[in-house]
Amino acid sequence: MSRNNFWEKLKKPFFVLAPMADVTDFAQRQMLAKHGKPDVTYTEFVSADGLANERGREVLVKELHFNENERPIVAQIFGAKPENIKIAASLVAELGFDGLDINMGCPDKNVIKQGAGSALMKNPKLAREIIRAAKEGAGEMPVSVKTRIGFNKNEIETWLPELLAEKPAAITIHGRTKKEMSEVDAHWDVIARAAQIAEGSGVLILGNGDIKNLEDGNLKAKESGVDGIMVGRGIFGDPWFFNKKIDINDIPLSERFKVMIEHTILFEKEISSKNIKGFHVMKKHFKAYVSGFDGAKELRAKLMETNNSTEVEEIIKKYLEENNVK
Repeated sequence: MSRNNFWEKLKKPFFVLAPMADVTDFAQRQMLAKHGKPDVTYTEFVSADGLANERGREVLVKELHFNENERPIVAQIFGAKPENIKIAASLVAELGFDGLDINMGCPDKNVIKQGAGSALMKNPKLAREIIRAAKEGAGEMPVSVKTRIGFNKNEIETWLPELLAEKPAAITIHGRTKKEMSEVDAHWDVIARAAQIAEGSGVLILGNGDIKNLEDGNLKAKESGVDGIMVGRGIFGDPWFFNKKIDINDIPLSERFKVMIEHTILFEKEISSKNIKGFHVMKKHFKAYVSGFDGAKELRAKLMETNNSTEVEEIIKKYLEENNVK
């Protein structure tokens, strides 16, 4: 299969599913592929060190499982050792992904301790080595980067040119510093500045942070001048997020529950039964699907006690009958 740079063929502004740990797994991505497909899909991030290690590789390759209906699909990796990044990139290419993304923004303490994720913003020299190593391993497959506007403060003026110098296919800017985590509103003015800095470089810039819906994303793209929009938390409980024809507010509660059960059954079949992750990981989705109506809190509490999809179905069936919900 020829691996042309799919990024160049996207109609702007395009919409991308953000990589989120314990969220954008195979089950979640399949729900989106069916109900409202993004223009580009990202996996959860996996460790480049793990992929470069023969024992660790077995487990992580399971996590990277995807279907053809998710294309174009990008695998995201993290790490701080160029030699392992190169091996991981080569493996991702072998697995048939359309692109590889390097995480340079994760604020997790354990990731930072390894010198990876957002720690790379403090080490531009290593960050650049990592992009070069990824490109070597990736061959024809395009390499992109996801990062933040800075570590403790806005450093876009110095940080972004370092990345641009290595000519990745695309750079996603999450509009907050590592220090801010997700506790403040995303700085879209800084994202707009990033788009200005990158102008003429041939590198696509994606903006990420606080996108409420497609309309909001289109507006932010227009105002900031970015090429694409990446959406993270907005998709929680809303597999229709990227669907231009459907608004979740128009979907009856019974239909939302039906899709939540479908998601739960798929998670159980493809993830928890294969010991990739425990059933408890699915529960963060229940919180999102079950909200915004009378009795939601009580229903959520019951769902949090479940151990499998059969129990989830029984609780929902009972709720629908007792509340006469059609």
